[in-house]
Amino acid sequence: MALIVVIGRSGQVASELRSQLLPKGWSLIALGRDQLDLVRPEDFKAILAEHEPDILINAAAYTAVDQAEIEEELATLVNGTAPGHLAKAAAEFGIPFLHISTDYVFDGTSRRPWSEDSTPNPLNAYGRSKLAGERAVCECAARAVILRTSWVFSPFGSNFVKAMLRQSEIRQDLSIVADQHGGPTSADSIAQALIGIAMSLDEGGDRSHSGIFHFSSQPTTTWADFAEAIFDNAVWIKNKPKVKRISTEQYNPRAERPLNSVLDCSKLARMLGIKQPDWHDGLKRTLAALAPARE
Repeated sequence: MALIVVIGRSGQVASELRSQLLPKGWSLIALGRDQLDLVRPEDFKAILAEHEPDILINAAAYTAVDQAEIEEELATLVNGTAPGHLAKAAAEFGIPFLHISTDYVFDGTSRRPWSEDSTPNPLNAYGRSKLAGERAVCECAARAVILRTSWVFSPFGSNFVKAMLRQSEIRQDLSIVADQHGGPTSADSIAQALIGIAMSLDEGGDRSHSGIFHFSSQPTTTWADFAEAIFDNAVWIKNKPKVKRISTEQYNPRAERPLNSVLDCSKLARMLGIKQPDWHDGLKRTLAALAPARE
C-alpha cells in the first residue's frame, strides 16, 4: 500500500485530487489548515513522520491575486517560504515532492509560448511569491517537480467560471478583458496530471523527471472568448449576457496581469506522456457539476 499526502483540502486542485480514482494499492489523504498550517513550518517534519507518505503534493496556496498587492508578506510566507520548508522536509524523508506554480511568474511580453527555460519576471506580488516558492523548492536538492499551470477553474472555490455564472444572474452586459491570452485549465485535469507524475516518480523515474514542467489546456483563448463559451454551454441560462470586449488597461485591476500566459507544454508530453487537454471538455464537466438541479 502506498500513500499520497496532499497539503490542502478545500482548494480547487486539492478537492479534485480527493476525488481521483487511484491505481490499485494507492490511497490519498488531504490535510487541511487545521492539520498542517503553511505558516508553521516547524510542524512539517512531525506531520510527515506521523503519516509516512510515499508522495507529498502541495496543493495549498495564497491565490487572491489582487489582495496579494496588499498582503504580499503573507502571500510570500505561504507561497514562497513554506514550499521550501516542505521540500526540505520531504528531501530529509526521501519523499518525492510535487508543487503547483503559475503562469504569473512571467511578464507576458513575449509573443511565443513560455517554456520552462524562459526567464521569469513576475508583474505582481502573487507572481513574485510563487516564483520565490519555485526557487526555494529548487534550492532544496529534493526530488521535486514544480508544475506551472494557468487560469484554473472547477466546481470548487473561487474561479472565473463560477464568477461568470453569478454575474449572468444579475447582469445582461459584461465587460470582459480580451487582450490577455492563455489556456483555461480544469482542476480535475491538473489533478490527473499530478497523479501521473506521482506514479512516474514512485516507479523510479530518473532525475530528469524532476524540475519544472508546464501544464495547461488548449487551444489558446482570451477571457472574453472563454466567457462566451461559458454562457454558450450553460444551457440553463435563458438570457445570455452580452460580452463587451475591453482591454486590460480599461479593466484596471489592482494587480498587473501578463498579456501572454500561453505555456509551452511539450516537455511534459515528451518526457512523461502527459498531453494537453482541451479546455472545452473540462468546461463541460465543470458546468455539468454546477448546473442547477432540475425540478
